Amino acid sequence: MLTNYIRTAMHKATYELLEDGNFYGEIPECQGVWANAATLEACREDLQDALEGWIILGLRLGHTLPILDSINLNFTKKVA
Repeated sequence: MLTNYIRTAMHKATYELLEDGNFYGEIPECQGVWANAATLEACREDLQDALEGWIILGLRLGHTLPILDSINLNFTKKVA
């Protein structure tokens, strides 16, 4: 499930070539996940690293993560 979430999020990424020749990438559905690098491949790698850290931190802090293409990483606590 986690791998599918990451793959889905990365497919939603957008990239832009900046005036200085660097690449900027972000995942609009995942607020605050972005990267900037000298090459497109490096930007993709940095973006995936940022996404993975964002997911881990969000889950650890109990944040609600966006549901991407019906993939839901949010856990609901069951009341006993």
